Amino acid sequence: MISMKALVFSTRKDEKSYLTNAFEASGHEVAFEEVHLNRKSAELAAGYDVVIVFVNDQLDEACLERLAELNVKAVALRCAGYNNVDLDAAKRHGLTVVRVPAYSPYAVAEHALTLLMTLNRHVHKAYNRVREGNFLLDGLVGRDIHHKTVGVVGTGTIGSVFCQIMRGFECRLLAFDPNPTQALIEQGVEYVTLDQLFEQSDFISLHCPLTPQTHHVIGQRTLALMKPSAMLINTSRGGLVDTKAVIDALKKGELSGLAIDVYEEEADLFFEDQSNQVIADDDLMRLMTFPNVIVTGHQAFLTEEALTNIAQTTADNLSCLEQTTSCVNQLV
Repeated sequence: MISMKALVFSTRKDEKSYLTNAFEASGHEVAFEEVHLNRKSAELAAGYDVVIVFVNDQLDEACLERLAELNVKAVALRCAGYNNVDLDAAKRHGLTVVRVPAYSPYAVAEHALTLLMTLNRHVHKAYNRVREGNFLLDGLVGRDIHHKTVGVVGTGTIGSVFCQIMRGFECRLLAFDPNPTQALIEQGVEYVTLDQLFEQSDFISLHCPLTPQTHHVIGQRTLALMKPSAMLINTSRGGLVDTKAVIDALKKGELSGLAIDVYEEEADLFFEDQSNQVIADDDLMRLMTFPNVIVTGHQAFLTEEALTNIAQTTADNLSCLEQTTSCVNQLV
């Protein structure tokens, strides 16, 4: 069996055993580093055929150029999103880039529902109260999700699964996507303009990729279109939301609640223990002072099934590249 030497950056404890098992079974050599990949840490990749990276690794022109100088042949993303990789630069420097396009859409869609229900029924506040012996119900009134209007921005694999879940609540489902899904239309999902979605929805869930077109799709203008009672859920990419604009809307009572698993400035914060440090990000700290805001640390994907699929697909991508020089999951 042909072997490739791979170096994993941004290694987390929860994933290491899954990656080790998948790579050993595929016959590839693998080593692990906890540091993020950037221009400076790229030096660690000397002697390796491929680097395996995650969402907070920064593969800009300088980093990719150095990887190429070190004779690294490929970049393997162990995630679906690739906005942190300069694909044009990778192509210029002869680096192949592959990804994991789907691992468990159910994991992310179910976490979006978890955030929605927790926020709507104030479970986070009730949990803390009860632990302190406070059983008052003041301020814990929620709303039935049943028959409410739910807006879904992006109906790819994850967005489609989220729509299927919300059908169980008999919600009216509004969707926006440049490429409507016929199966969802047949199931009663209504495709509308973004403005119509924001104006009419009681709950809004973001499931689109981060592109120049979707950057800050949630901003001052679109927040002004929403009902003051609306709640916003983001399990996709942090850059979809203009944090300062959302803070302003929350302060003015123009948004009922926010639940996010991603944050636009998360790169130096998430996946690390910051509990003994002063977090200098004023916007994130301001967000976490609101009682109607929930923040989780990019854990929507984190299920046993997803970790297994991510590891196996990453290993398969390398085997495919080694044996055929091209891969179905190849970006460049």
